[in-house]
Amino acid sequence: MEQNEQLFAKILADITKEAKAAGNVISEERIREAFAALSLNDEQLAMIKDYLEKSRISVGGEADPDALLDTDDIDYLGTYLAELEAIRIDERMRDGIIISALAGDMSAKKDLLTLFLPYVADLSKLYAGQGVPVEDLVGEGNVALAIGCEMLDCVEKSEEVEGFLGKMIMDAMERIISENGESAQKAGKVADKVNKVADAAKELSEALLRKVTVAELAAESGMSEEEIKEAMLLSGYKIEDLES
Repeated sequence: MEQNEQLFAKILADITKEAKAAGNVISEERIREAFAALSLNDEQLAMIKDYLEKSRISVGGEADPDALLDTDDIDYLGTYLAELEAIRIDERMRDGIIISALAGDMSAKKDLLTLFLPYVADLSKLYAGQGVPVEDLVGEGNVALAIGCEMLDCVEKSEEVEGFLGKMIMDAMERIISENGESAQKAGKVADKVNKVADAAKELSEALLRKVTVAELAAESGMSEEEIKEAMLLSGYKIEDLES
């Protein structure tokens, strides 16, 4: 059972990444194919489709690369791509640049970086609307691209370069989204702690018609004095109804 759960989680993660790489779209047939080894029923497959759609992935629809962009993202990308036009490299030079970069040519590696900068912008659209501005996604993607261009000894064939660099870029964008989510979760927990103490302090203060002490609030609320003092510290000692 545990092995099936682990396999399910891995397939779901893989299929989600595959859909994002395709422009936030995937076919129902591809979902069924990916999960074929687990022999899922229609209800379970419907739950997977629901999960993907909540992750802003269209199941069976057409990809709209700009669907998740807000006004600020659109403005930023418009300006950014316009600036890239000044250094754009002719796509006809692509194969030669990749081959030379694989051979270790430093100038070709710089050209490869420049060649793939618009690709970073395109990939950033796949991760828009997930709590991180596109500008930050592009920044992280560009750093990953630069690192990838210096790690080409990991690649054996020229046709593997785009996939290698694309994975580096996407992994970097997913990482910053994950880190942002964890930070938001921690911030939410901090707010919950502070609000819990503030609400209890306000209720007791209204009953006593004055500010209350930590000891009084602890005795009345059942919270420990340490918990209350921690909330006071997290709030910057701005819980109005508590004596600091």
